Amino acid sequence: MYGGATVVEGSMTQGAGQEPVVRTATLRDFRVPPYAQTPVPPAAPHPGSVVPGDEPEGYTPTARDLPVINRGGTVQVQAVPDPRPAADQGLGPLYVVGDVHGYLDELREALVEKGLIDAEGAWAAGNARLWFLGDFTDRGPDGIGVIDLVMRLSAEAAAAGGYCKALMGNHELLLIGAKRFADTPVNSGAGTATFQAAWLLNGGQKTDMERLQDVHLQWMSRLDAVVEEDGHLLMHSDTTAYLDYGSTIEDVNETVHAILTRNDADECWDLFRKLTKRFAFRDEGGTQAVQDLMAAYGGQRIVHGHSPIPYLLGEVSPEDGEDGAGPVVNGPHVYADGLAIAMDGGVTMAGKLLVVQLPLHD
Repeated sequence: MYGGATVVEGSMTQGAGQEPVVRTATLRDFRVPPYAQTPVPPAAPHPGSVVPGDEPEGYTPTARDLPVINRGGTVQVQAVPDPRPAADQGLGPLYVVGDVHGYLDELREALVEKGLIDAEGAWAAGNARLWFLGDFTDRGPDGIGVIDLVMRLSAEAAAAGGYCKALMGNHELLLIGAKRFADTPVNSGAGTATFQAAWLLNGGQKTDMERLQDVHLQWMSRLDAVVEEDGHLLMHSDTTAYLDYGSTIEDVNETVHAILTRNDADECWDLFRKLTKRFAFRDEGGTQAVQDLMAAYGGQRIVHGHSPIPYLLGEVSPEDGEDGAGPVVNGPHVYADGLAIAMDGGVTMAGKLLVVQLPLHD
């Protein structure tokens, strides 16, 4: 399934916007909170880099921590769908989507390839189930277009007897924070920081901020952080920091929603900082970290995005910078003794935007 050499070419144009997709009436009926009307003053990004995995305790992600790199060699990751039917009767096959980061054209092409949408972009998968693992915006050209598409597909899939749902990624928290708090100083644990500066340094696109509407903020704020589907524990980040927010899936999601509702800048920053951590499942102790999460939340495998597969494999070093040669990833990475599946194919690094049917066997 992933043995071919075809790779979706990613546009590296920064800041190019497209008109938003028309939303359904049901998605326009959200009420506007006071914070949604706070203007964001312009701010200039500051250079800098942080080596992923080497963050100090209290790491403050105010510098871009994953460079965009050019295409190079190939990493072949073999994973094929398990033909067993879905566990829930009456529901169709289960699919997951890795980090999109504003690459709307690549997302459309990947969804068409899997038969989930038709050539016009409409839901075409009947009662199939589709989960996005978060990080819809930043770095790529059309994050708001991506959110509009996912919101529309959610309504269309529900009408067809399936569903399309999404998880909270750290870049959703970053965009919400940049809009709500702008240049308000926050207690970063390592000096003064602001959401606005962190958003710009981590690929924030000004065209996304200009097109950001109340309905987008409401939708992002209501996303869950962790879910379990057919024995798969789905989450955005490869970190054990979720355990800081509850001992059950319900507790974690309620706590995250409560934090966003309280609208406290320092509290939101701490949540963003913790969900920006990565690589907890990769090295020595990684298998135990996965098992700790599953012991609390259930599931037999963790499926996550957040950390690009080339970094997990050690094929690319952040020191390579934007001119480094990045590998092409053609499928998910199964690791941690088979207990973890990484889904970020590195679309911002000229990699592939992954859409995969679960379950997999490696």
